Formats: sequence, structure tokens, C-alpha cells
Amino acid sequence: MSDLLLKIRDLRIEGRSDEEWHPIINGVDLDLHKGEVLGLIGESGAGKSTIGLAAMGYVRDGVRISGGTVAFDGVDLVNAPLMKKRALLGKRIAYVAQSAAASFNPAHKIIDQHTEGPVRHGVMSEKESQEDAVRLYERLRLPNPEEIGFRYPHQVSGGQLQRAMTAMAMSCRPDLIIFDEPTTALDVTTQIEVLAAIRDIVDQFGTAAIYITHDLAVVAQMADRIKVLLKGDEVEEAETREMVSNPKEDYTRSLWAVRSFKRPAKPAPATDAVPVIAVEGVDAAYGTAKVLHDVSFDIHEGRTVAVVGESGSGKSTTARCITGLLPPTSGRILLDGQELPRDYRQRSKDQLRQIQMIYQMADTALNPKKTIGEIIGRPVEFYMGLTGKAKRRRVEELLEEIELPADQFRDRLPSELSGGQKQRVGIARALAAEPKFIICDEVTSALDQLVAEGILKLLARLQDELKLSYMFITHDLATVRAISDEVVVMKDGEVVEQGAKAAMFKPPHHPYTDLLLSSVPEMDPDWLSTLLDERGRDNIGDAAVTQMD
Repeated sequence: MSDLLLKIRDLRIEGRSDEEWHPIINGVDLDLHKGEVLGLIGESGAGKSTIGLAAMGYVRDGVRISGGTVAFDGVDLVNAPLMKKRALLGKRIAYVAQSAAASFNPAHKIIDQHTEGPVRHGVMSEKESQEDAVRLYERLRLPNPEEIGFRYPHQVSGGQLQRAMTAMAMSCRPDLIIFDEPTTALDVTTQIEVLAAIRDIVDQFGTAAIYITHDLAVVAQMADRIKVLLKGDEVEEAETREMVSNPKEDYTRSLWAVRSFKRPAKPAPATDAVPVIAVEGVDAAYGTAKVLHDVSFDIHEGRTVAVVGESGSGKSTTARCITGLLPPTSGRILLDGQELPRDYRQRSKDQLRQIQMIYQMADTALNPKKTIGEIIGRPVEFYMGLTGKAKRRRVEELLEEIELPADQFRDRLPSELSGGQKQRVGIARALAAEPKFIICDEVTSALDQLVAEGILKLLARLQDELKLSYMFITHDLATVRAISDEVVVMKDGEVVEQGAKAAMFKPPHHPYTDLLLSSVPEMDPDWLSTLLDERGRDNIGDAAVTQMD
């Protein structure tokens, strides 16, 4: 009996635009055996996610399968009746989306969404599924695993929500899981644990997986084979070790060589220079739970301070205090030496204008019902008072600044843009207020490496031209190396180390900084196994696996 689980032949997919159908996927073949992990890589628009969805017999609105076959365990998913596909989806085939925030229903608790699949498919009772969810949460290192499922999606961090989605996909013990960038929102230390848990579950249950990612070092740890895609075409495919050590095609070699951009750090500011933003002794709490403890750092004109740390370290909470969304319980925030009101509602329009934010997930940050021109035009009118032709001219100028031609993009909806293009719109929206200071919250984490490099170069150019100051919240230390002048390391709501970039990447380090630096994946396929051995956790969660059997 063959162990071939998924067989795709001559897959052709088209998308509808301007009343015409245009090719997206051009005759791709794919074989996946039971217990095997296939990595799909390629830049934005390569067709990775489209193929991943097609592996379930599914396409998004405005897209159609125009040719070829998709057979799962002998079932033709292209032509199968809807009820037959529904019996498979969620039970034998599961999907982990890139954006958990956009995928969970905000009106229902996490645990209720987790148990829906096992209960509907008759795999477990609701009580059994809830108990199993706790074991999966433990395995994926979610905090308070017995309680976290009873929160709503907005009450947990993005990284925690991504892990909850991974647990939900595993709830029915499927034969095939499509992982679409499952560790995008995770810090490097949590990513290690999640990757190890995913790999263990694949091994223990013989689960096959398609692992879609733009992180080449991650796919090197996870995949048995790697398929490289470019604009809907297959470039090459090989065993992981062969692909990493000896890629055949120029395009693949170009992917291996990305992240060449590294901006030299600027000279230290004068000792008497007044910072654009000063955070002085800030404490903050959510309800009675204190989450920031005496946080202090400065950001000067034209400089970039990277704030790094694990999920829950206080990075985004600090940003919320700076913007006034979360009033500090003590300490103060200064703008150009003047103390800001703690609550944004007490700040003047000009104070609000000077501090802007670019968000991690452009998918959820841009209004899907507004055109790009309307999205950028709103802050132009609100902060700058421009209307009519003057407003339109300013919107067009901003689009040109972010390298999106106005005549092509002004009247489009966000759904008609790629991830990188949407992130550029988020940058333009922040620039529309003509601020001094911008908080960049994981702005490249959801982007492939080539697109991310373009965004970093754009931000660097805008900083030089407009003398902007940036606070870069990130878990990607490659980004820190590329763009920062100074680095602030946070853990458990405290600043544990800070200094100039050059000093921060040279030993000796604070033990926690050492942990972060050693947790950055490398292209060596043995890197994860070696690291887990060194840390004494190469059999992470075996007890949990035994309980789940």
C-alpha cells in the first residue's frame, strides 16, 4: 500500500481582475508522503499560500482552480462534493493561518473555538476536548494553560494567539497540516519551543505537513524536502540538506543571500542633546497586574532604538504607554523635553500628531472597505487640515514617497495589494501626520526576506530625508543588526540591558541577551536539534505526547 498522502498534478490557478482571469499558479506538481514535511519557500506573490490552500481543495474569493488535480488519500478534492470535503477539513486536514488575529472569531472564547472541531467531527466530547486543549497549550508553552483558553482572542498576545491556533489545528490529530507562516509572530526563544513541539507531533503521530515560510533558516529545521516557487512556477525541489548546501538555480541562491542591507550605526548624540522621546521610570499595569517596572530609555532625533525581548517582555506595553493608550501608573513620558499627559485623550492634536505608529499586521490595521487614497487621506485631513485638491495632491505625494505610483494604487482596496504593499501603505498613513517619532511594531515580521529588506531600506531613506526617530519593536535580531543605532533588551517588564548596537552584539552579555542571540535560527539543518541537546530539552513534551496518545 502506497504511503503517498497528497498528490497534486499540473495545478493551475487563476485570479480575477478587471473582469479577466489571470494565471497565479502555472502547472505545479507536488507529492507528499505520510509523516513527511515539505517546505514551500519563495518571495511574496510566489504562490505559496495559494498552493497550501489548494491542498485542501480550497481557493479564496476571486480565485479558481482552472486545471490539474488535487488528490488527498485518493479523494479528488477539486471535484469532491462539498459535504465530503467538509468531513475531511478540520478532521484529517488542518490549517494554521499566518494571522491568528484575523482568523479567530473575536466574539467567542478561545476554548470554544478550539473544541468546535473535535466535537462536530465526533472525535471527542466537549469535556474531553477541553482537557486535551490544556495538554496542547502546555505543550506549546502557553502561560496558564488551564485558564488561557477561557479568554477572548483580544485578551492574549499575538504570539500566544498564534500558538493557540496551532493547538486548535492539532486538536483532531489530522493526517495533514498546512502551516502558513506559523511562527511569524513569535519571538526567537518561543519560536524554538513551538518548532520543537510541531516537529515532535509530526514525528509522534506520523502527521504530514506543508510548511510555508519566508524564513529560510526555519524551513531548514522543519522540512524533509524544500520546493522553491517564483511567480506561480516551480523553480526547483530537493532534499533539505541538498537544497541548503547546493541550490541549483540562481533564484534560489539569491534567496539564500538576502539581508545584505545593514545600515551603519550613527554617532552617539551629544551629551546635552534633548531626546525626542524620553521614557523615565515608567511603571504600568493591566488592572492589578503590574507589567512594567521602572522602564527608562531615550530616543534622539534621526536615530533608531530597537526594543527586543520575548513575548510578554513589555515591548508593546511600553509603546502603548508612549502613545497614551495605556496611562503609566508612575514615571513620565517626555516629547522634546516636555512631559506628555499620560492619557492620549488629554493630549493636544499636535502632541498626537507627533507620535505615530506602524502596525505589525497590515491585514488587520487597514480598513478593508476603504480605498488606499481614503486610508491615507484621513490623517492628511485630520492632522493637516487639507481637503479637496490639496488633500488629493498630498495623498499622491505620500504614495510616491513609499514608491507606490499614485495612478496605480490610489483607488485600490487593501485586498488588492500584496503584504509588502500594504505595509508601505501603513508607513504612508503614519507619514501623513508629519510626525517626529514613529513606533514600528514588528513591521517586517510578516514579510518575506526580500520584501522586508525593501521596507527597511525605505524606512532608512525616509528617516534620513525627514529626520525621523524610530522605536523598532522586533524579535528579529537580523532586523536589529540591519537598522538600529541602539538596542534595549526587555524581560518581564524590565530593561535588563541597553546600549549602542556595536556593544550589544559583542560579549560579555547579560545572560538573557545571550539567550536571545543564541536562539536565532541558522541555515544548518541540525541547528535546532543541536541547540535543544545543549539546553537539555531535546525531548520536549514527551510526557505530554504520551498523555495525548
